[in-house]
Amino acid sequence: MGGGFFVTESGHGVVHEEGRVTNFVVIACIVAAMGGLLFGYDIGISGGVTSMEEFLTRFFPDMLRQMQNETGRETEYCKYDNELLTLFTSSLYLAALFASFLASTITRLFGRKVSMTIGGLAFLSGALLNGFAINLEMLIIGRLLLGVGVGFVNQVVPLYLSEMAPAKIRGALNMAFQLAVTMGILAANIVNYITPRLKNVEGWRLSLGLAAVPAAILLFGSFFLPETPNSLLERGKKEEAKRTLQKIRGTVDVEHEFMDICAACESAKSVEHPWTNIAQAKYRPQLVFCTFIPFFQQLTGINVIMFYAPVLFRTIGFGKDASLISAVITGLVNVLSTLVSIYCVDKFGRRALFLAGGIQMIVTQVAVGSMIGWKFGLDGEGSLSAVDTKILLGLICLYVAGFAWSWGPLGWLVPSEICPLEIRSAGQSLNVSVNMFFTFLIGQFFVTMLCHMKFGLFYFFAVLVLIMTIFIYVLLPETKGVPIEEMARVWKDHKFWGKYTRNVKGGDNDEDDEDLYVFSVKK
Repeated sequence: MGGGFFVTESGHGVVHEEGRVTNFVVIACIVAAMGGLLFGYDIGISGGVTSMEEFLTRFFPDMLRQMQNETGRETEYCKYDNELLTLFTSSLYLAALFASFLASTITRLFGRKVSMTIGGLAFLSGALLNGFAINLEMLIIGRLLLGVGVGFVNQVVPLYLSEMAPAKIRGALNMAFQLAVTMGILAANIVNYITPRLKNVEGWRLSLGLAAVPAAILLFGSFFLPETPNSLLERGKKEEAKRTLQKIRGTVDVEHEFMDICAACESAKSVEHPWTNIAQAKYRPQLVFCTFIPFFQQLTGINVIMFYAPVLFRTIGFGKDASLISAVITGLVNVLSTLVSIYCVDKFGRRALFLAGGIQMIVTQVAVGSMIGWKFGLDGEGSLSAVDTKILLGLICLYVAGFAWSWGPLGWLVPSEICPLEIRSAGQSLNVSVNMFFTFLIGQFFVTMLCHMKFGLFYFFAVLVLIMTIFIYVLLPETKGVPIEEMARVWKDHKFWGKYTRNVKGGDNDEDDEDLYVFSVKK
Protein backbone atom coordinates (compact mmCIF):
# COMPACT_ATOMS: atom_id res chain seq x y z
CA MET A 1 0.00 0.00 0.00
CA GLY A 2 0.99 3.61 -0.03
CA GLY A 3 2.43 6.08 -2.43
CA GLY A 4 5.84 7.15 -3.59
CA PHE A 5 6.01 4.95 -6.69
CA PHE A 6 8.09 5.76 -9.74
CA VAL A 7 6.32 5.79 -13.06
CA THR A 8 8.20 4.05 -15.82
CA GLU A 9 8.04 4.62 -19.53
CA SER A 10 9.01 1.81 -21.90
CA GLY A 11 10.15 -0.24 -18.93
CA HIS A 12 13.40 1.71 -18.46
CA GLY A 13 12.71 3.27 -15.07
CA VAL A 14 12.31 6.80 -16.44
CA VAL A 15 10.44 9.01 -14.01
CA HIS A 16 7.43 10.71 -15.54
CA GLU A 17 6.70 13.91 -13.60
CA GLU A 18 3.17 15.19 -13.77
CA GLY A 19 1.51 18.33 -12.46
CA ARG A 20 3.10 20.93 -10.25
CA VAL A 21 3.58 21.75 -6.61
CA THR A 22 0.23 23.40 -5.90
CA ASN A 23 -0.66 25.62 -2.94
CA PHE A 24 -3.23 22.98 -2.09
CA VAL A 25 -0.49 20.37 -1.60
CA VAL A 26 1.75 22.74 0.36
CA ILE A 27 -1.01 23.73 2.81
CA ALA A 28 -2.14 20.13 3.27
CA CYS A 29 1.41 18.99 3.97
CA ILE A 30 2.06 21.85 6.42
CA VAL A 31 -1.04 20.91 8.43
CA ALA A 32 -0.06 17.22 8.38
CA ALA A 33 3.49 18.09 9.46
CA MET A 34 2.05 19.48 12.72
CA GLY A 35 2.32 15.84 13.81
CA GLY A 36 6.11 16.04 13.54
CA LEU A 37 6.10 19.30 15.47
CA LEU A 38 4.11 17.66 18.25
CA PHE A 39 6.41 14.65 18.39
CA GLY A 40 9.43 16.93 18.70
CA TYR A 41 7.74 19.11 21.32
CA ASP A 42 7.03 16.05 23.45
CA ILE A 43 10.65 14.89 23.14
CA GLY A 44 12.03 18.28 24.17
CA ILE A 45 9.61 19.39 26.86
CA SER A 46 10.03 16.63 29.44
CA GLY A 47 13.69 17.28 30.25
CA GLY A 48 13.10 20.95 31.02
CA VAL A 49 9.98 20.25 33.07
CA THR A 50 11.70 17.59 35.18
CA SER A 51 14.42 20.10 36.06
CA MET A 52 11.88 22.63 37.44
CA GLU A 53 11.72 22.69 41.23
CA GLU A 54 7.98 23.56 41.30
CA PHE A 55 7.23 20.44 39.26
CA LEU A 56 9.42 18.22 41.44
CA THR A 57 7.96 19.68 44.64
CA ARG A 58 4.41 18.80 43.58
CA PHE A 59 4.96 15.36 42.04
CA PHE A 60 8.41 14.11 43.08
CA PRO A 61 9.31 15.57 46.50
CA ASP A 62 11.64 12.65 47.27
CA MET A 63 13.45 13.40 44.03
CA LEU A 64 13.92 17.04 45.07
CA ARG A 65 15.38 16.06 48.43
CA GLN A 66 17.70 13.66 46.63
CA MET A 67 18.83 16.46 44.31
CA GLN A 68 19.59 18.67 47.29
CA ASN A 69 21.68 15.86 48.83
CA GLU A 70 19.42 15.60 51.85
CA THR A 71 19.89 11.82 51.83
CA GLY A 72 23.62 12.33 52.14
CA ARG A 73 24.40 9.47 49.76
CA GLU A 74 23.97 10.75 46.20
CA THR A 75 26.66 12.16 43.92
CA GLU A 76 26.29 14.59 41.03
CA TYR A 77 25.85 11.63 38.70
CA CYS A 78 22.83 10.31 40.63
CA LYS A 79 20.84 13.50 41.18
CA TYR A 80 17.95 12.43 38.97
CA ASP A 81 18.00 8.66 39.48
CA ASN A 82 14.31 8.09 40.21
CA GLU A 83 12.22 5.42 38.46
CA LEU A 84 8.93 7.35 38.71
CA LEU A 85 10.55 10.45 37.25
CA THR A 86 11.92 8.54 34.27
CA LEU A 87 8.57 6.79 33.85
CA PHE A 88 7.04 10.23 33.31
CA THR A 89 9.29 10.63 30.27
CA SER A 90 9.39 7.08 28.91
CA SER A 91 5.73 6.04 29.36
CA LEU A 92 4.87 8.05 26.24
CA TYR A 93 6.99 5.83 24.03
CA LEU A 94 5.69 2.58 25.44
CA ALA A 95 2.16 3.73 24.60
CA ALA A 96 3.37 4.80 21.14
CA LEU A 97 4.80 1.32 20.52
CA PHE A 98 1.42 -0.37 20.98
CA ALA A 99 -0.55 2.42 19.28
CA SER A 100 1.56 2.16 16.11
CA PHE A 101 0.24 -1.36 15.41
CA LEU A 102 -3.37 -0.24 15.85
CA ALA A 103 -2.71 2.83 13.72
CA SER A 104 -1.45 0.68 10.84
CA THR A 105 -4.76 -1.23 10.66
CA ILE A 106 -6.95 1.87 11.02
CA THR A 107 -4.93 3.76 8.39
CA ARG A 108 -5.41 0.94 5.90
CA LEU A 109 -9.11 0.27 6.57
CA PHE A 110 -10.49 3.75 7.21
CA GLY A 111 -8.02 6.14 5.58
CA ARG A 112 -5.23 8.54 6.47
CA LYS A 113 -7.54 11.33 7.70
CA VAL A 114 -9.17 9.13 10.34
CA SER A 115 -5.81 8.12 11.81
CA MET A 116 -4.65 11.74 11.78
CA THR A 117 -7.84 12.80 13.58
CA ILE A 118 -7.38 10.12 16.25
CA GLY A 119 -3.76 11.15 16.71
CA GLY A 120 -4.68 14.85 17.02
CA LEU A 121 -7.47 14.09 19.51
CA ALA A 122 -5.14 11.93 21.65
CA PHE A 123 -2.48 14.65 21.59
CA LEU A 124 -4.96 17.33 22.62
CA SER A 125 -6.42 15.24 25.45
CA GLY A 126 -2.99 14.34 26.76
CA ALA A 127 -1.74 17.94 26.65
CA LEU A 128 -4.77 19.20 28.57
CA LEU A 129 -4.50 16.43 31.18
CA ASN A 130 -0.82 17.24 31.73
CA GLY A 131 -1.42 20.98 31.87
CA PHE A 132 -4.18 20.63 34.51
CA ALA A 133 -2.69 17.66 36.39
CA ILE A 134 -3.22 17.65 40.15
CA ASN A 135 -1.66 14.27 40.88
CA LEU A 136 0.83 11.81 39.43
CA GLU A 137 -1.92 9.59 37.99
CA MET A 138 -3.26 12.42 35.81
CA LEU A 139 0.28 13.18 34.72
CA ILE A 140 1.05 9.61 33.61
CA ILE A 141 -2.35 9.13 31.91
CA GLY A 142 -1.74 12.36 30.00
CA ARG A 143 1.65 11.07 28.86
CA LEU A 144 0.10 7.79 27.76
CA LEU A 145 -2.46 9.67 25.65
CA LEU A 146 0.35 11.70 24.12
CA GLY A 147 2.02 8.37 23.34
CA VAL A 148 -1.10 7.19 21.51
CA GLY A 149 -0.90 10.40 19.47
CA VAL A 150 2.77 9.76 18.69
CA GLY A 151 2.04 6.19 17.58
CA PHE A 152 -0.71 7.29 15.20
CA VAL A 153 1.10 10.35 13.87
CA ASN A 154 4.42 8.60 13.23
CA GLN A 155 2.56 5.91 11.32
CA VAL A 156 0.30 8.10 9.19
CA VAL A 157 1.98 11.49 8.62
CA PRO A 158 5.06 10.31 6.65
CA LEU A 159 2.72 8.12 4.58
CA TYR A 160 0.32 11.02 3.98
CA LEU A 161 3.15 13.35 2.95
CA SER A 162 4.65 10.84 0.51
CA GLU A 163 1.28 10.16 -1.09
CA MET A 164 0.35 13.84 -1.46
CA ALA A 165 3.67 15.10 -2.78
CA PRO A 166 4.72 15.04 -6.45
CA ALA A 167 7.48 12.52 -7.09
CA LYS A 168 10.12 15.21 -7.67
CA ILE A 169 9.92 16.50 -4.08
CA ARG A 170 8.86 13.32 -2.28
CA GLY A 171 12.29 12.76 -0.72
CA ALA A 172 12.53 16.35 0.54
CA LEU A 173 9.09 16.16 2.11
CA ASN A 174 10.01 12.89 3.80
CA MET A 175 12.91 14.65 5.50
CA ALA A 176 10.71 17.69 6.18
CA PHE A 177 8.89 15.55 8.75
CA GLN A 178 12.18 15.13 10.64
CA LEU A 179 12.75 18.89 10.27
CA ALA A 180 9.37 19.49 11.91
CA VAL A 181 10.44 17.17 14.75
CA THR A 182 13.63 19.19 15.34
CA MET A 183 11.66 22.45 15.25
CA GLY A 184 9.32 21.00 17.88
CA ILE A 185 12.31 20.16 20.10
CA LEU A 186 13.66 23.71 19.70
CA ALA A 187 10.26 25.21 20.49
CA ALA A 188 10.05 23.10 23.66
CA ASN A 189 13.51 24.22 24.77
CA ILE A 190 12.59 27.88 24.27
CA VAL A 191 9.30 27.44 26.17
CA ASN A 192 11.13 25.73 29.03
CA TYR A 193 13.53 28.66 29.23
CA ILE A 194 10.77 31.27 29.32
CA THR A 195 8.02 29.75 31.48
CA PRO A 196 9.92 29.55 34.81
CA ARG A 197 10.40 33.34 34.60
CA LEU A 198 6.71 34.17 34.36
CA LYS A 199 5.25 35.55 37.57
CA ASN A 200 2.09 34.10 39.14
CA VAL A 201 2.22 31.15 36.73
CA GLU A 202 3.31 27.58 37.35
CA GLY A 203 5.78 27.31 34.52
CA TRP A 204 5.60 23.53 34.19
CA ARG A 205 1.82 23.70 33.55
CA LEU A 206 2.33 26.15 30.71
CA SER A 207 5.19 24.09 29.25
CA LEU A 208 3.13 20.90 29.19
CA GLY A 209 -0.16 22.55 28.27
CA LEU A 210 1.18 24.47 25.25
CA ALA A 211 1.35 21.16 23.38
CA ALA A 212 -2.40 21.67 23.00
CA VAL A 213 -1.84 24.46 20.44
CA PRO A 214 -0.25 22.42 17.60
CA ALA A 215 -2.48 19.48 18.65
CA ALA A 216 -5.56 21.63 18.07
CA ILE A 217 -4.20 22.75 14.69
CA LEU A 218 -3.62 19.16 13.64
CA LEU A 219 -7.06 18.04 14.90
CA PHE A 220 -8.88 20.96 13.29
CA GLY A 221 -6.92 20.66 10.05
CA SER A 222 -7.54 16.93 9.78
CA PHE A 223 -11.26 17.59 9.25
CA PHE A 224 -10.48 19.72 6.18
CA LEU A 225 -7.51 17.89 4.72
CA PRO A 226 -8.23 15.85 1.60
CA GLU A 227 -7.87 12.10 1.71
CA THR A 228 -4.98 10.82 -0.41
CA PRO A 229 -5.77 9.31 -3.82
CA ASN A 230 -3.99 6.12 -2.74
CA SER A 231 -6.26 5.66 0.26
CA LEU A 232 -9.42 6.38 -1.74
CA LEU A 233 -8.40 3.89 -4.42
CA GLU A 234 -7.43 1.33 -1.80
CA ARG A 235 -11.01 1.52 -0.47
CA GLY A 236 -12.62 1.21 -3.91
CA LYS A 237 -13.39 4.90 -4.59
CA LYS A 238 -11.78 5.07 -8.03
CA GLU A 239 -13.53 8.14 -9.50
CA GLU A 240 -13.10 10.19 -6.33
CA ALA A 241 -9.44 9.18 -6.23
CA LYS A 242 -8.87 10.45 -9.75
CA ARG A 243 -10.66 13.76 -9.07
CA THR A 244 -8.59 14.27 -5.92
CA LEU A 245 -5.35 13.54 -7.79
CA GLN A 246 -6.29 16.11 -10.46
CA LYS A 247 -7.01 18.67 -7.75
CA ILE A 248 -3.77 18.23 -5.82
CA ARG A 249 -1.67 18.15 -9.01
CA GLY A 250 -3.37 21.19 -10.54
CA THR A 251 -3.97 19.48 -13.89
CA VAL A 252 -6.39 17.05 -15.51
CA ASP A 253 -3.50 15.21 -17.19
CA VAL A 254 -2.74 12.71 -14.41
CA GLU A 255 -3.33 9.47 -16.33
CA HIS A 256 0.23 8.15 -15.97
CA GLU A 257 0.41 8.71 -12.23
CA PHE A 258 -3.13 7.45 -11.69
CA MET A 259 -2.41 4.20 -13.54
CA ASP A 260 0.76 3.83 -11.46
CA ILE A 261 -1.25 4.13 -8.24
CA CYS A 262 -3.86 1.68 -9.58
CA ALA A 263 -1.18 -0.91 -10.38
CA ALA A 264 0.46 -0.43 -6.99
CA CYS A 265 -2.82 -0.82 -5.13
CA GLU A 266 -3.70 -3.97 -7.06
CA SER A 267 -0.30 -5.44 -6.24
CA ALA A 268 -0.70 -4.53 -2.57
CA LYS A 269 -4.14 -6.19 -2.37
CA SER A 270 -2.67 -9.44 -3.68
CA VAL A 271 -0.34 -9.67 -0.69
CA GLU A 272 -2.25 -11.22 2.20
CA HIS A 273 0.59 -11.78 4.66
CA PRO A 274 3.31 -9.07 4.42
CA TRP A 275 4.86 -10.18 7.72
CA THR A 276 5.37 -13.67 6.28
CA ASN A 277 6.88 -12.17 3.13
CA ILE A 278 9.46 -10.02 4.92
CA ALA A 279 10.76 -13.12 6.71
CA GLN A 280 11.70 -14.75 3.38
CA ALA A 281 15.41 -15.07 2.65
CA LYS A 282 15.30 -12.81 -0.42
CA TYR A 283 14.08 -9.94 1.80
CA ARG A 284 16.80 -10.48 4.42
CA PRO A 285 18.49 -7.11 3.69
CA GLN A 286 15.23 -5.21 4.22
CA LEU A 287 14.46 -7.13 7.41
CA VAL A 288 17.93 -6.42 8.81
CA PHE A 289 17.95 -2.70 8.01
CA CYS A 290 14.34 -2.06 9.10
CA THR A 291 15.32 -3.60 12.45
CA PHE A 292 18.87 -2.44 13.04
CA ILE A 293 18.70 1.13 11.71
CA PRO A 294 16.04 2.22 14.26
CA PHE A 295 17.81 0.09 16.91
CA PHE A 296 21.14 1.83 16.34
CA GLN A 297 19.49 5.23 15.89
CA GLN A 298 18.28 5.14 19.48
CA LEU A 299 21.59 3.76 20.80
CA THR A 300 23.61 6.70 19.47
CA GLY A 301 22.85 8.37 22.79
CA ILE A 302 20.99 11.24 21.12
CA ASN A 303 18.00 10.91 23.42
CA VAL A 304 20.33 11.53 26.34
CA ILE A 305 20.47 15.05 24.91
CA MET A 306 16.96 15.39 23.50
CA PHE A 307 15.06 14.02 26.53
CA TYR A 308 17.29 15.16 29.33
CA ALA A 309 19.30 18.14 28.02
CA PRO A 310 18.55 20.47 30.97
CA VAL A 311 18.85 17.55 33.41
CA LEU A 312 22.16 16.47 31.87
CA PHE A 313 23.57 19.99 31.85
CA ARG A 314 22.63 20.53 35.50
CA THR A 315 24.05 17.13 36.44
CA ILE A 316 27.44 17.97 34.93
CA GLY A 317 27.66 21.31 36.68
CA PHE A 318 25.73 23.92 34.67
CA GLY A 319 23.56 26.33 36.65
CA LYS A 320 19.76 26.33 36.34
CA ASP A 321 19.55 29.13 33.76
CA ALA A 322 22.68 27.97 31.95
CA SER A 323 21.25 24.45 31.57
CA LEU A 324 18.03 25.71 29.96
CA ILE A 325 19.71 28.14 27.56
CA SER A 326 22.23 25.43 26.63
CA ALA A 327 19.32 23.18 25.70
CA VAL A 328 17.98 25.94 23.44
CA ILE A 329 21.38 26.19 21.72
CA THR A 330 21.56 22.43 21.07
CA GLY A 331 17.98 22.55 19.75
CA LEU A 332 18.94 25.28 17.27
CA VAL A 333 21.98 23.28 16.14
CA ASN A 334 19.66 20.30 15.62
CA VAL A 335 17.37 22.27 13.30
CA LEU A 336 20.17 23.84 11.25
CA SER A 337 22.01 20.54 10.83
CA THR A 338 18.83 18.81 9.62
CA LEU A 339 18.60 21.48 6.90
CA VAL A 340 22.15 20.54 5.91
CA SER A 341 21.05 16.92 5.55
CA ILE A 342 18.08 17.85 3.35
CA TYR A 343 20.46 19.73 1.05
CA CYS A 344 23.18 17.05 0.98
CA VAL A 345 21.34 13.72 1.00
CA ASP A 346 20.72 13.53 -2.75
CA LYS A 347 24.03 15.18 -3.55
CA PHE A 348 26.52 13.09 -1.56
CA GLY A 349 24.44 10.00 -0.84
CA ARG A 350 23.22 8.12 2.21
CA ARG A 351 26.43 6.24 3.01
CA ALA A 352 28.58 9.37 3.06
CA LEU A 353 26.31 11.09 5.57
CA PHE A 354 25.97 7.97 7.73
CA LEU A 355 29.75 7.48 7.91
CA ALA A 356 30.70 11.14 8.38
CA GLY A 357 28.05 11.59 11.09
CA GLY A 358 29.15 8.40 12.82
CA ILE A 359 32.81 9.44 13.00
CA GLN A 360 31.81 12.87 14.30
CA MET A 361 29.64 11.35 17.05
CA ILE A 362 32.36 8.89 18.13
CA VAL A 363 34.98 11.62 18.54
CA THR A 364 32.67 14.00 20.41
CA GLN A 365 31.26 11.30 22.73
CA VAL A 366 34.80 10.28 23.75
CA ALA A 367 35.74 13.94 24.26
CA VAL A 368 32.66 14.65 26.39
CA GLY A 369 33.20 11.54 28.53
CA SER A 370 36.88 12.36 29.01
CA MET A 371 36.20 15.94 30.05
CA ILE A 372 33.47 14.97 32.53
CA GLY A 373 35.69 12.22 33.94
CA TRP A 374 38.58 14.67 34.27
CA LYS A 375 36.49 17.25 36.10
CA PHE A 376 34.27 15.02 38.25
CA GLY A 377 36.10 11.70 38.52
CA LEU A 378 34.38 8.57 39.82
CA ASP A 379 33.04 10.17 42.97
CA GLY A 380 31.07 12.82 41.08
CA GLU A 381 32.62 15.66 43.08
CA GLY A 382 33.99 18.59 41.16
CA SER A 383 33.00 21.69 39.24
CA LEU A 384 33.26 23.34 35.85
CA SER A 385 34.75 26.74 35.15
CA ALA A 386 33.13 29.16 32.69
CA VAL A 387 35.61 28.05 30.01
CA ASP A 388 34.93 24.39 30.76
CA THR A 389 31.18 24.82 30.28
CA LYS A 390 31.70 26.55 26.92
CA ILE A 391 34.00 23.77 25.70
CA LEU A 392 31.61 21.08 26.90
CA LEU A 393 28.62 22.78 25.28
CA GLY A 394 30.58 23.11 22.03
CA LEU A 395 31.41 19.39 22.03
CA ILE A 396 27.78 18.44 22.70
CA CYS A 397 26.63 20.73 19.86
CA LEU A 398 29.09 19.03 17.50
CA TYR A 399 27.68 15.68 18.59
CA VAL A 400 24.08 16.84 17.99
CA ALA A 401 25.07 18.19 14.56
CA GLY A 402 26.63 14.84 13.63
CA PHE A 403 23.40 13.04 14.47
CA ALA A 404 21.12 15.61 12.88
CA TRP A 405 22.66 15.39 9.42
CA SER A 406 23.05 11.61 9.46
CA TRP A 407 21.29 9.11 11.69
CA GLY A 408 18.41 11.48 12.54
CA PRO A 409 16.68 11.92 9.17
CA LEU A 410 18.31 8.91 7.46
CA GLY A 411 16.98 6.63 10.17
CA TRP A 412 13.51 7.28 8.76
CA LEU A 413 14.39 7.76 5.09
CA VAL A 414 16.44 4.64 4.32
CA PRO A 415 14.02 2.01 5.71
CA SER A 416 11.16 3.66 3.82
CA GLU A 417 12.93 3.54 0.44
CA ILE A 418 14.54 0.10 0.46
CA CYS A 419 11.38 -2.00 0.87
CA PRO A 420 9.54 -3.19 -2.25
CA LEU A 421 5.79 -2.74 -2.37
CA GLU A 422 4.86 -6.23 -1.17
CA ILE A 423 6.62 -5.79 2.20
CA ARG A 424 6.49 -1.99 2.60
CA SER A 425 3.71 -1.94 5.19
CA ALA A 426 5.47 -4.58 7.32
CA GLY A 427 8.81 -2.80 6.97
CA GLN A 428 7.38 0.55 8.08
CA SER A 429 5.57 -0.99 11.06
CA LEU A 430 8.77 -2.80 12.08
CA ASN A 431 10.79 0.41 11.79
CA VAL A 432 8.37 2.42 13.96
CA SER A 433 7.89 -0.27 16.61
CA VAL A 434 11.63 -0.95 17.06
CA ASN A 435 12.24 2.81 17.24
CA MET A 436 9.58 3.34 19.92
CA PHE A 437 10.68 0.33 21.97
CA PHE A 438 14.29 1.43 22.27
CA THR A 439 13.26 5.05 22.75
CA PHE A 440 11.30 3.82 25.76
CA LEU A 441 14.28 1.86 27.13
CA ILE A 442 16.68 4.81 26.80
CA GLY A 443 14.14 7.19 28.32
CA GLN A 444 13.50 4.87 31.26
CA PHE A 445 17.03 3.82 32.12
CA PHE A 446 19.40 6.63 31.08
CA VAL A 447 19.60 8.42 34.43
CA THR A 448 20.10 5.10 36.23
CA MET A 449 22.88 4.22 33.77
CA LEU A 450 24.45 7.64 34.35
CA CYS A 451 24.33 7.06 38.11
CA HIS A 452 26.09 3.69 37.88
CA MET A 453 28.33 4.10 34.82
CA LYS A 454 29.18 7.76 35.48
CA PHE A 455 31.27 9.39 32.73
CA GLY A 456 31.86 5.90 31.28
CA LEU A 457 28.33 6.09 29.88
CA PHE A 458 29.60 8.38 27.12
CA TYR A 459 32.31 5.86 26.24
CA PHE A 460 29.59 3.19 26.14
CA PHE A 461 27.62 5.16 23.55
CA ALA A 462 30.81 5.91 21.60
CA VAL A 463 31.50 2.17 21.27
CA LEU A 464 27.93 1.58 20.05
CA VAL A 465 28.31 4.36 17.45
CA LEU A 466 31.57 2.74 16.30
CA ILE A 467 29.79 -0.61 15.87
CA MET A 468 26.90 0.91 13.93
CA THR A 469 29.28 2.92 11.69
CA ILE A 470 31.11 -0.29 10.79
CA PHE A 471 27.70 -1.91 10.22
CA ILE A 472 26.82 0.78 7.65
CA TYR A 473 30.25 0.68 5.99
CA VAL A 474 30.17 -3.10 5.49
CA LEU A 475 26.50 -3.80 4.79
CA LEU A 476 24.66 -0.76 3.37
CA PRO A 477 24.92 -0.17 -0.39
CA GLU A 478 24.34 3.33 -1.75
CA THR A 479 20.67 3.91 -2.60
CA LYS A 480 20.95 7.51 -3.81
CA GLY A 481 19.09 8.03 -7.07
CA VAL A 482 17.98 4.39 -7.34
CA PRO A 483 14.31 4.03 -8.36
CA ILE A 484 12.33 1.92 -5.93
CA GLU A 485 11.40 -0.63 -8.60
CA GLU A 486 15.10 -1.15 -9.40
CA MET A 487 16.26 -1.44 -5.76
CA ALA A 488 16.55 -5.24 -6.06
CA ARG A 489 19.58 -4.78 -8.33
CA VAL A 490 21.41 -2.92 -5.53
CA TRP A 491 21.22 -5.98 -3.28
CA LYS A 492 22.15 -8.39 -6.10
CA ASP A 493 25.33 -6.44 -6.81
CA HIS A 494 26.34 -6.25 -3.14
CA LYS A 495 29.13 -8.61 -2.06
CA PHE A 496 27.32 -9.81 1.07
CA TRP A 497 23.60 -9.48 0.30
CA GLY A 498 23.95 -10.93 -3.18
CA LYS A 499 24.04 -14.47 -1.79
CA TYR A 500 20.56 -13.96 -0.32
CA THR A 501 18.99 -12.33 -3.37
CA ARG A 502 20.62 -14.62 -5.96
CA ASN A 503 21.14 -18.00 -4.32
CA VAL A 504 17.79 -18.72 -2.69
CA LYS A 505 14.82 -20.67 -3.84
CA GLY A 506 12.94 -18.45 -6.24
CA GLY A 507 15.82 -16.00 -6.37
CA ASP A 508 16.54 -16.74 -10.00
CA ASN A 509 13.14 -15.40 -10.88
CA ASP A 510 13.78 -11.88 -9.58
CA GLU A 511 14.35 -10.63 -13.10
CA ASP A 512 10.94 -11.98 -14.05
CA ASP A 513 9.40 -10.39 -10.95
CA GLU A 514 10.78 -6.99 -11.96
CA ASP A 515 9.53 -7.45 -15.53
CA LEU A 516 6.07 -8.30 -14.20
CA TYR A 517 6.13 -5.16 -12.03
CA VAL A 518 7.04 -2.94 -14.99
CA PHE A 519 4.37 -4.66 -17.10
CA SER A 520 1.73 -4.00 -14.42
CA VAL A 521 2.69 -0.31 -14.29
CA LYS A 522 2.56 0.03 -18.08
CA LYS A 523 -0.74 -1.82 -18.15
